[in-house]
Amino acid sequence: MMDPKLLDDIAKQLSAAVPADIQKLRDDLQKNFRAILDNAFSRMSLVTRDEFDAQQSVLNRTREKLEALEQRLKDMEKNLH
Repeated sequence: MMDPKLLDDIAKQLSAAVPADIQKLRDDLQKNFRAILDNAFSRMSLVTRDEFDAQQSVLNRTREKLEALEQRLKDMEKNLH
């Protein structure tokens, strides 16, 4: 899930980019931008960097174990012949 503070910051930046003559709508625009961003990001099934790094670590350990098992299997097959 996206960090709510990050979504708020993005919404503020978008509303700040609005021309000065309609700045009085800034709060409403900021709320709308926040809702749109929250909705869009929630549909994307995003993960945090920490979650990604944890899964990458698990994948790396699994790959190492698989390679070690493959090597053991090759060695056993050689011993049988």
